[in-house]
Amino acid sequence: MINNHQIFHAIGAVNDAAILDAKSHSCPKARRRVKWGVLAACLCLTIFLAIPAMAATIPAFYNVLYEISPSTAQFFKPVQMSCEDQGIRMEVVASYIHDDTAEIYVAMQDLEGDRLSASTDLFDSYSIHTPFDCSARCVLAGYDSETKTATFLITVEQWNQQKIEGEKLTFSVRQLLGHKEDYAGTVLDLDGVALNNAAQMVELRGLDGNLAADWEANDMEQQLAVLQPGAPLSSPTDGVMVTGVGYLDGALHVQLYFEDILETDNHGFVSLVDKDTGERVESDGSLSFFDEAHAGSYTDFVFSDIPAEQLGNYELYGEFVTSSGSIQGNWSVTFPIQAMETAAS
Repeated sequence: MINNHQIFHAIGAVNDAAILDAKSHSCPKARRRVKWGVLAACLCLTIFLAIPAMAATIPAFYNVLYEISPSTAQFFKPVQMSCEDQGIRMEVVASYIHDDTAEIYVAMQDLEGDRLSASTDLFDSYSIHTPFDCSARCVLAGYDSETKTATFLITVEQWNQQKIEGEKLTFSVRQLLGHKEDYAGTVLDLDGVALNNAAQMVELRGLDGNLAADWEANDMEQQLAVLQPGAPLSSPTDGVMVTGVGYLDGALHVQLYFEDILETDNHGFVSLVDKDTGERVESDGSLSFFDEAHAGSYTDFVFSDIPAEQLGNYELYGEFVTSSGSIQGNWSVTFPIQAMETAAS
């Protein structure tokens, strides 16, 4: 991979050749070489000077350059300690460097409203770009209600135990969930609930628990039987509905619908609680599939040891996390990996 020193060397070599050729006027071919040499030098210089601007202002160019050479992309990426979009300011406020590890604090402050909270989530939309191989993570570190600021801790560990200080890091965010709500409690009394045993075959988007293990062990088809969604039986919280209770192949299926998961990240699980003993029965696993609009998700939770005649002894208990939706934006900061105790001005 050509680095910046090689580019400078190539430009210098072309310029020297052009100067030598320019001194000879006896051969027309030499004059042509002069013109092409100068043109090549100018072209190389133009491209070289344009790269920093393109890396800074054209995300697609930066992403392609990063795929080709992370070190080159980060070299040309200009330092930008703060940015603002959608009325939310993101800023690097502190960092702690020790050996192969960097811990960086980045603050996101709502300048226009009250859209952030102690539950703010970056919705897995963040990216961390470095010029070296590493492992990295980002977690919410705290929230200040007076300044409406959520602070995130980015931890980067360079591989091979090399010292990490001196390079540049780019941290970007595309969307975030400002407020999330937790729900835990009874969802539905299963005594006398109308059963819906109608099945359909669907293309799964996911499955977990023992169902996933059985699927892998038996090399089963990706399409599996689930309940056909029916009219909502209950809605314990906004964005979550019970859309079916029934039996397929002798196993109890309890189906929930999570609304607009691509924008809200609504999710959760259910279990059964014996009304007499309080004993909780967890599901064997779950099968999930998208709705027709490919926006919301249905999930069948499967219980294999609950006979239909005993179903009335149980209540459905659920734990859910929901939100009102995401904030879309384009936030990105680039900064040198070095110790810093206060925010840059």
